[in-house]
Amino acid sequence: MAAKLMHAVQYDKYGGGADGLKHVEVPVPAPKNNEVSLKLEATSLNPVDWKIQKGMLRLFLPRKFPYIPATDVAGEVVEVGPGVKNFKTGEKVVAILSHLNGGGLAEYAVAKDSLTVARPPEVSAAEAAGLPVAGLTAHQALTQSAGIKLDGSGKQANILITAASGGVGHYAVQLAKLGNTHVTATCGARNIELVKSFGADEVLDYKTPDGTALKSPSGKKYDAVIHCATGIPWSTFEPNLSENGKVIDITPGPSAMLTYAIKKLTLSKKQLVPLLLIPKAENLSYLVNLVKEGKLKTLIDSKHSLSQAKDAWAKSIDGHATGKIIVEP
Repeated sequence: MAAKLMHAVQYDKYGGGADGLKHVEVPVPAPKNNEVSLKLEATSLNPVDWKIQKGMLRLFLPRKFPYIPATDVAGEVVEVGPGVKNFKTGEKVVAILSHLNGGGLAEYAVAKDSLTVARPPEVSAAEAAGLPVAGLTAHQALTQSAGIKLDGSGKQANILITAASGGVGHYAVQLAKLGNTHVTATCGARNIELVKSFGADEVLDYKTPDGTALKSPSGKKYDAVIHCATGIPWSTFEPNLSENGKVIDITPGPSAMLTYAIKKLTLSKKQLVPLLLIPKAENLSYLVNLVKEGKLKTLIDSKHSLSQAKDAWAKSIDGHATGKIIVEP
């Protein structure tokens, strides 16, 4: 019997941006041990997706071409592989696919059951698809790296969140405010009211002198910075940090890694902490539940059909999305 085919978007070499994406018909992937096959309803893009295409992670990713990008998906279980006990066909779920294999820009994908969680009817596919990389990054930065307790216990902390209207930033503001925190945030002028609506106590336009200097309007020193922007040197952060302040860099480049090493070697009380996301199903489930309870919102920048995937890709590369870019098959 001929394999069932599906529409997918892939690229077959590094570079090319949106024009490097190709629409293809490929066989629907079958689930292996401990995998579930999903009919996708929504996929969200993350900056790491186009960075992989650009070759910025070529030491690791992708393993082979052609490659179907994107990892953050929501959909319905259509088949379960051997060994899967937690899911059955017809269930609505959200999952994070492996960056090694990708697969999100397609009609169907396979996900590990260990990185798939149930999605209640109150949470739409698009809202859920925004959560895996961006939501989990914000959650890990706050709870593990910054030590914030999201149940509101713990001593008060002053937090700075840069690029607070972006994918990770908009989740970070909302999650931080579940803890005992005072949040200062930076964003573009057009998004100041929006970021305030997420709960930020103070919002800086990053293009103003105070915004460029990251100075808190109330003169607070930051115990932790969730750094979601790029191109800000350590020397800008340092004077604004409290005695034991940390900058948690979610996209650490070579200069950040060098700063991290120097601060460690010199036993500095102020530290730069590079963040490497370790996705965990229980944390994803926690975030889905917060959305269900109305305590966390996914801000959707735009929705695109799979046939318009190039537009979504170009928008992600442009770097000015407010919230999450969603592709719906």
